[in-house]
Amino acid sequence: MINLSLCMIVKNEEAVLERCLESVHGIADEIIIADTGSTDNTVSIAKKFTDHVYSFEWTDDFSAARNFSYSKATKEYIMWLDADDVIDEKNRQLLITLKETLPSETDVVMLPYNTAFDASGNPTFSCFRERITRRSPSFLWREPVHEHLPISGAVEQRDAAVSHMPGVRAPGHSDRNLRIYRSRVSKGEPLSTRGMYYFARELKAHGLLDEAAAQYELVLRQNDIWKEDALTASADLADCYIAKETPEKALRRLFESFAYDLPRAEILCRIGLIYAQKDDSQKAVYWYELALNAPRPNVWGFISQDYWEYIPHMQLCMLYDRSGNHEKALSHHKAAKAIKPEGAEVRHNEEYFNKCGAV
Repeated sequence: MINLSLCMIVKNEEAVLERCLESVHGIADEIIIADTGSTDNTVSIAKKFTDHVYSFEWTDDFSAARNFSYSKATKEYIMWLDADDVIDEKNRQLLITLKETLPSETDVVMLPYNTAFDASGNPTFSCFRERITRRSPSFLWREPVHEHLPISGAVEQRDAAVSHMPGVRAPGHSDRNLRIYRSRVSKGEPLSTRGMYYFARELKAHGLLDEAAAQYELVLRQNDIWKEDALTASADLADCYIAKETPEKALRRLFESFAYDLPRAEILCRIGLIYAQKDDSQKAVYWYELALNAPRPNVWGFISQDYWEYIPHMQLCMLYDRSGNHEKALSHHKAAKAIKPEGAEVRHNEEYFNKCGAV
């Protein structure tokens, strides 16, 4: 069995930290917490679970803080979590089993990271993260914001998932990352391709669509962009153009994304949406049907689960109903209902078909 240090960086996390630390019972053999300037009860909560609580002066650099926390670890392997992450009982048991069965030659373990959920608690957005690594000077965090841990050696992929569940955040938290990026750009500090990509995502998240679109265009011209980031950037850029009512620009970028990999459902559904908005139902149906039958990739990048079944079924239900093919519309409604029986859109369609006498 391996032994494991849990390393965390925190600031003003009193609302969520105890929940996180309780969820790692039986997983962490050692807990290291680097506090970056809390003014609430975060430190006192942390000390209920570990004596290894350290102060770290915040420098607008998440990697520096994470590397400091890693420097305090003493166990064979290191695992990281954010304070607003949770491991439920099923996945806690999977992690305990992982500790018992991990081959000794393993250097890195990739685990699912679920970051968005539907009303029933099912993950709708996820990716794989470098969650556990051997304690080694070769594993150092990089990037000041949206930091990552470059990996090497023997890599294992396991199913034990971590769920990101933020809850209420401290004031000023929501624009922190954008402020850090803007500060670095204003000082003339160059951003890596990954930094450019996440800067674009922050701009889009804050509704700054013109700036976001320009940044995404810049990112997609970089030769060293990771394929998964390129695909997500293409979809995000298309969203900017759709919102700005320039669908032809959106279509251009979506079709160009086919050069990176087999078409993903996230891309195909956006193409379908554009044609649906153009009232070209035949083309919209074509692209949504492709999305429904696209091979689901086994990748480490972002996956928006709803695009692979639920959204195509919902959209095809609407499109077939509008064209008068009520039988096909009903079949897609039933398929969507099987996925999300309590979904608001599903309940709306259920009422509609009931009134029509179809169900």
